[in-house]
Amino acid sequence: MSIVQADAEAADTLRIEGELTIYRAAELKPLLLGAVRADGVPALDLSAVTEFDSAGLQLVLMMRRAAAVHGRTVRIVDPSPAVREVLALIGLTELAAGSAGAAA
Repeated sequence: MSIVQADAEAADTLRIEGELTIYRAAELKPLLLGAVRADGVPALDLSAVTEFDSAGLQLVLMMRRAAAVHGRTVRIVDPSPAVREVLALIGLTELAAGSAGAAA
């Protein structure tokens, strides 16, 4: 699992790779919330997420809520099949609306 800046041109995109599950929640929470508080992260690239569970969903929702407190939004970019499956299962596909992977 890693969190990386997508590339030099996409400084406003945070890419999560690997698991976004309960096993990583305690590690990821301060990193994700810190990124929002620092400069804001308008895009969260979840294309490389291999596993996604309710704890991962809670982190994404928490990050979006923290951004809203600061008057910003966080959008999900290109959710992986694992992310899309969970979002569809609980009826939150609108979180990934407009992303490249949302149509699948």
